[in-house]
Amino acid sequence: MHLSRYLKVYPSQDRPDQFLLYSTLRGSLATVSGETLRSVEAGSASGAEVETLVRLGMVVADPDREKEQMRGMLDRVNGGNRVFRAIVVLNLDCNLDCCYCYEEDFRGNHYLSESTAALLVDTLVRERISRGTDVALSFYGGEPLLSQGMIRRISGPLREAAREHGVAYSFSLVTNGTLLDRGTAEQLLPLGLKGVKFTLDGPREIHDGQRPYASGAGSFDTIRDNIRAIWDLVPVQLGGNFRQENFRAFPRMLDDLIGCGITPEKLALVQFTPVIPKAGCSASSGCASSDEPWLVEALLFLREEILARGFTTSKPKVSACIVELEHNMVVNWDGSLYKCPAFIGTQGLSIGTLEGGVTDYGASHSIANWQTESCLDCAYLPLCFGGCRFLTLLKGRNLSEVDCRRAFLDATLEQFLQQDFARRPPR
Repeated sequence: MHLSRYLKVYPSQDRPDQFLLYSTLRGSLATVSGETLRSVEAGSASGAEVETLVRLGMVVADPDREKEQMRGMLDRVNGGNRVFRAIVVLNLDCNLDCCYCYEEDFRGNHYLSESTAALLVDTLVRERISRGTDVALSFYGGEPLLSQGMIRRISGPLREAAREHGVAYSFSLVTNGTLLDRGTAEQLLPLGLKGVKFTLDGPREIHDGQRPYASGAGSFDTIRDNIRAIWDLVPVQLGGNFRQENFRAFPRMLDDLIGCGITPEKLALVQFTPVIPKAGCSASSGCASSDEPWLVEALLFLREEILARGFTTSKPKVSACIVELEHNMVVNWDGSLYKCPAFIGTQGLSIGTLEGGVTDYGASHSIANWQTESCLDCAYLPLCFGGCRFLTLLKGRNLSEVDCRRAFLDATLEQFLQQDFARRPPR
């Protein structure tokens, strides 16, 4: 028996000769004695403890076979997926004027048309729903709730078709949160609304400076009040965009939410991310790399503050760039198709149209660029599978190059795990 190639081992912070084991492939955590660890490394371990480590994916019989299984993992994921997920860009209009808006250069009075909506519905029914595939859409913008009529136009027939074919249809909203009051949420629930993501960029003075209404008025209070009004109707995820100079103020916003009754059980997830460069702008206009030292500090700090207040946040887990997932797609307002919403507006990265279908994007998007010996031998591979294609573009590199996360994960993973381990329920 051998230690898995996709395993990280860290010394215990408070118990001598004890170690924390984390399987990056299974997401499993365990603590073992130094004696057990050394016996596994020597190939002489046996007994119930080792059987448990095998079950957790931390000990394997054949490391070479494990490596080959990893090579085909995403093929198996794609082959076994029975849910088609699409981000549908309903418009590129917005009632806010965010200073860092990624879409600023191509934002405007652009709306999904009735004919494009009909084509989308027909395509999803013909190619997905009638073939027994569940459909989950994420309505996106701009601000998707400026197109409430189009949400009904798309969701009504899709929900009916799904019912007829014995599959599921649902949708979520990525919204700035200003228009989703209780009455609107109640109208959308029967159409299949299953989740929403709001954004608050820190405490009121920071948020209102970064995300004001187009009129210049602040939007913080409206968004906060809407969260308070709908949390019991639909799961709410809360995002926020921070900068190097303001991330330490974000915990004050969490305290404000708790103070007004938005307690941890009322939010499904809280996740803060750095401001990224606008489309077509240089990396100096935002955070374009996970290797920036301040970002490591910020993410560790914010994650600890989120958890300390009892909110749920994301955990390290198996993940891959959306371009690797066959059953995920972006439908732009004009019917053009992309693999990632960040690619909209980038020449050469459309993968087809609703009318003409999907083209072969394997070469243009460098599918499986992580299938190199250096990646396959890396313990972090299940957590990144070559990283983010968009960040690769921001660095001015070819998409065939991986967005290696080794430095970032070396700096953060152990502390992420210790944060989670410290909050495990007592046995």
